[in-house]
Amino acid sequence: MGKIKLRDMVGLIKDTAASIAKPSAADAVILRTTSHFPPTPPRAHRISAVFALGETSRAAASPIISSLMDRLHRTGDSVVALKCLLLIHHVIRTGPFILQDQLSVFPASGGRNYLKLSSFRDSSSAATTLGYFVCSVSGEEDRGFKISSLLNADLIREIDSLVSILEELCKSPDNPTDEFAREIVGLLCGDYLSAVNEVLLRLTEASHRTSCLSFVDSVELVFALTRLGDCEEKLSEFYDVKKPSIERMWESVRLLREKI
Repeated sequence: MGKIKLRDMVGLIKDTAASIAKPSAADAVILRTTSHFPPTPPRAHRISAVFALGETSRAAASPIISSLMDRLHRTGDSVVALKCLLLIHHVIRTGPFILQDQLSVFPASGGRNYLKLSSFRDSSSAATTLGYFVCSVSGEEDRGFKISSLLNADLIREIDSLVSILEELCKSPDNPTDEFAREIVGLLCGDYLSAVNEVLLRLTEASHRTSCLSFVDSVELVFALTRLGDCEEKLSEFYDVKKPSIERMWESVRLLREKI
């Protein structure tokens, strides 16, 4: 077993002190899942323990989400922050409905971007920047509307947001060796296909509306399509498996730009 760095030892001491303080069940399960050490993604049995406690009732799920978000916003450690973000991602993708519901309404007062981490700093690790990708792609999960009912401006705004997600995917590291990085890039591959499907749906809808777009809407749409086209080469390297949906998306980009 390799030597434990001073930084990791400090993290172990913090985790031990928190556990001695007799935390609530919600705090305890989040603390164990997002510990400072080891610096690896949350283990499957830890995530399962969070899900098992959270799916019992809303009374159990609410404090779990509150504890998780409090842990995320209070930490200055990139390992803890990444574990929190990965756990949020797992809740969104495969978690029980009650946990997903509580996450969607957090905080109860509303009016806050609970994944806004622009002020987070931990210069001691290159892993710091990886969490942003998890934040970015998590936003794609939120669908509460029917695309065909969107106003033109809202439709273009949705396309622009999805393009921003794909632009962030282009910044992901090549051939990662760090375990955290491998975990995140692996998740991004699945999210890339989800984002492609969402973009394709909206591009298809936009192609039916070209005759009724205002000049401003047309300019904004062309700008988003240009940015998306600039991502093609990098994204083709990122996900080199040929998928019909991916090919259709790039073809739709080219056809729509010609049509506007």
